[in-house]
Amino acid sequence: MLAGQRQSAILEMIAGSGSVRVATLVEEFGVSDMTVRRDLETLARRGLIAKVHGGATLVDGGSTEEPGFVTKSGRQAAEKEAIARHAATMVAPGSAIALSAGTTTWTLARHLVGVPGLTVVTNSIPVSDVFHQFGRPDQTVVVVGGVRTPSNALVGPVAVAALQTLNVDMLVLGVHGMSPRVGFTTPNLLEAETDLALVRAARRLVVVADHTKWGLIGISTIARLEDAGTLIVDSGLSREAREELSEHIDNLVVVEPSASGN
Repeated sequence: MLAGQRQSAILEMIAGSGSVRVATLVEEFGVSDMTVRRDLETLARRGLIAKVHGGATLVDGGSTEEPGFVTKSGRQAAEKEAIARHAATMVAPGSAIALSAGTTTWTLARHLVGVPGLTVVTNSIPVSDVFHQFGRPDQTVVVVGGVRTPSNALVGPVAVAALQTLNVDMLVLGVHGMSPRVGFTTPNLLEAETDLALVRAARRLVVVADHTKWGLIGISTIARLEDAGTLIVDSGLSREAREELSEHIDNLVVVEPSASGN
């Protein structure tokens, strides 16, 4: 296969799944690690992909770009499912938790609908819909009001004011990006303010983020890496990134997605 043909195939793979690992491309095309990295460098120079630790992702349109909920829900589905399954094991019956907006927390909600006596605080319309449709009668769901974002989050001063009166045992926070330099970030300024209020309302912070979030930087920081007691990621995250995150976070959990996504 010629280099141009291989690069076109790589681009199709990234477009289909949202990201790809160098090791996967080496196995797929039977070429060296160095050849794959040169291909990724070529595509990145053309502005077609974004290089990240251990692989590449779709181009990040900028620190304020925010894809819609439906668009994001189709990306890294297997990874989000594995992350959500583990996060669900950390939720005790009868506890009060908060779930931020996001497709990973929405996936988690579907694993929590059977937990007895659970109180859920959320600023996510899709998350609240899951509990409304499938939850138990002994569960309580508190939905904060606010201005609706492209990711179906409710944000702004109304949401912040409501959250300032609440206290929960644990917050499970989905993020747009994470970086050692700026921490956990979002591309929406109002959502950052609301997420910060969620962080302050919780005694414990658990962040859920698939490997494509590594190295992405949104315009506003929600929290430092050190603020997370636990970070749950998938095995697509490079070894170098894991080592760097472990320097900042006490409990880094790496989960393995199943081939079927179930």
